Amino acid sequence: MKALWQISISASPETEDALAKLLLETTGQRPSVFTNMETGKITVSVHLEKLSQSARSLESAIIDSIRSSLAVETPAVTVKKLSPQNWAESWKRHFKPLSIGGALLIKPSWSKRRPRAGQFVVVLDPGLSFGTGQHATTSFCLQKLASFRQPQTRQSLLDIGSGSGILAISAAKLGYRPVDAFDFDPQSVRASRDNARSNQVRISFHQKDLTKEPLRPEHQYDIVCANLIYDILISQARKISKRLKPGGRLVLAGILSTQFALVREAFEAQDMRLVSTHTEKEWQSGEFDLLKR
Repeated sequence: MKALWQISISASPETEDALAKLLLETTGQRPSVFTNMETGKITVSVHLEKLSQSARSLESAIIDSIRSSLAVETPAVTVKKLSPQNWAESWKRHFKPLSIGGALLIKPSWSKRRPRAGQFVVVLDPGLSFGTGQHATTSFCLQKLASFRQPQTRQSLLDIGSGSGILAISAAKLGYRPVDAFDFDPQSVRASRDNARSNQVRISFHQKDLTKEPLRPEHQYDIVCANLIYDILISQARKISKRLKPGGRLVLAGILSTQFALVREAFEAQDMRLVSTHTEKEWQSGEFDLLKR
């Protein structure tokens, strides 16, 4: 593994989304978010194989962008080079196996944890394309996928904003067929395909920008998961809703609790009904169904 450049910004629950979006726009790389459970400190980071400019000038450019576009106190920004050993060991300290009831065990490759009887195993290592199920919004989606699954029944699933592919891979392990997924980030799509191959599941991962997709899709799905930032959820509510079959379930995540009412309002305007919701710390997620028209 090559040495990687790490660009990190300290964040709060209120600034996490905005800083992640800023890093994405600056670097073209999907950020990862780590919350230290002991201190509560939140760090938004990206990892790059090379920089387009010097570390000092990139750090200054990010600080200038924060000051000009966000009405927040300037957070700490660091740009540093990590050796392959430091990169790998830092993930090993922070990421542990995650059990989703009796249905799923999601674990990194270095874990020796064995599944319970009946649990499907997803092996997923943190990498440049982040997503290991540790975040509250992802774990909500995983729990819903497990609870929706009806044995001996054909159920299709669409994962919008697939990231590392954790939701789509877990769905395939649970028996959903077909499973389709897309993300606008080409590096995420490549990582998702690699993760699917290593878990021996067949999934169609595509690079697509939801905002540029047609309103009416070629296919509708029994389950649609959209773990996206709230402004995209709101602006694309109609398009997302069109991808759900009548009687299906829509799972929305990646939403701060202070933003959830606006997201709910946008989807209720599309004849969607909130079935259940879950709040964990500052995050709120929701399960919706489609009202009969």
